[in-house]
Amino acid sequence: MQSFAYVNATSVDKVASLLGRTWDEAQVIAGGTDLVGELKEHLISPKRVVNLKTIPGLSYIRQDAVALRIGALTTIADIESNPIVQKQFAALSQAAMVIASPQIRNVGTIGGNICQRPRCWYYRSEDFPCLKKGGDRCYAVAGINRYHAIFGGGPSYIVHPSDSAPALMALNGRVKIMTSTGPKEVGMDDFFTLPETSVRRENILKPNEIITEIILPNPTPNAKSLYLKVRERQSIDFALVSVAAMLTVVNGVCQEARIVLGGVAPIPWRTPDAETFLRGKKISEAVANSAAEAALEGAKPMRDNAYKVTIAKALVRRAVMALG
Repeated sequence: MQSFAYVNATSVDKVASLLGRTWDEAQVIAGGTDLVGELKEHLISPKRVVNLKTIPGLSYIRQDAVALRIGALTTIADIESNPIVQKQFAALSQAAMVIASPQIRNVGTIGGNICQRPRCWYYRSEDFPCLKKGGDRCYAVAGINRYHAIFGGGPSYIVHPSDSAPALMALNGRVKIMTSTGPKEVGMDDFFTLPETSVRRENILKPNEIITEIILPNPTPNAKSLYLKVRERQSIDFALVSVAAMLTVVNGVCQEARIVLGGVAPIPWRTPDAETFLRGKKISEAVANSAAEAALEGAKPMRDNAYKVTIAKALVRRAVMALG
């Protein structure tokens, strides 16, 4: 890898000045589980790497009367084992449990997990100058696209690799971002961006901005959530398809629903048609089947990945029945 300066940040307020205004100038590192790979693969060549783990006070899990607040440097392992998360925010705990390996979960952070770059083999290979790296085409279109998008693709067909992101979106989470002019909050629904909006990036962060906190509203009575993941290997593997769901069910009738698919799109993919269909319905196998069909309406599989439609429908059915 190319030589770079290594800077230990000491406060959130100073990060913007350390990072600069272009992506080529600097990159942040926390757990480093994704960044180090990108450096080794020559996908990025920053002049400066800014270490966020030297900033005090960004690793915590606290609950108040309104929300659960998670510092951006909180490790995945701490989230997985936290009793409040396990009891009240099950989807997040279950998602954390299936991220990578115990060793990676012990150093990887929640902020880094939702901001990790695509795992597409064309993007990760030095041999393919793809769109994500400033090239002129997405090689998955005519290439091997077994793991690529069935929703939201074009001009790039990557899928978002995070397990925690769909869970946080299903739980109606928000992210607090430190900008050059101060902090701001953005809903998870608005944090991620499709390739048609920004083909080089996957979220709204600017080069000199960082996530400082994740905010999850305290669940309402009768709300339950879960996370289901299908992968080729039972350990250290990314999702072929996943689903995060939160349903509020009273006397068997769904009052509110949020269903998010993972592994199927360049962003965590909300399923508003399925959510709308479920509201006011008494949960049954037939209703779960119809919700699954609604969730996958509009899917556009590529040559090698139509199997994702079948898996996604099965996961939505399982989620609805489990939470009903």
